[in-house]
Amino acid sequence: MNDNEERPVTIITGRVWKRKGGKAEGVHIMLVAPDDDSAVRRALESLAAEGYAEAELDQIGDMEGVPDDEPHLSAYQGALEGEVSIVTFDAPI
Repeated sequence: MNDNEERPVTIITGRVWKRKGGKAEGVHIMLVAPDDDSAVRRALESLAAEGYAEAELDQIGDMEGVPDDEPHLSAYQGALEGEVSIVTFDAPI
């Protein structure tokens, strides 16, 4: 990939907690970053800024297309615009 090509949207999946020992939420984080290390660092910084006390990140990869449904479609668009988009949901027990 050369510098003139657009970078793909990276997605990071895992779980987050608003407070230690609290209820876990599933999380999908979408952003554009130059590499995986930068993506993880920006994701963790954004989670902390949103008030999350803990995070367990499980997987990282590049999106292979535009999501079909909300809220992921808006999160994807936000990532293309330079935001770190955080989508949370009830984590399976």
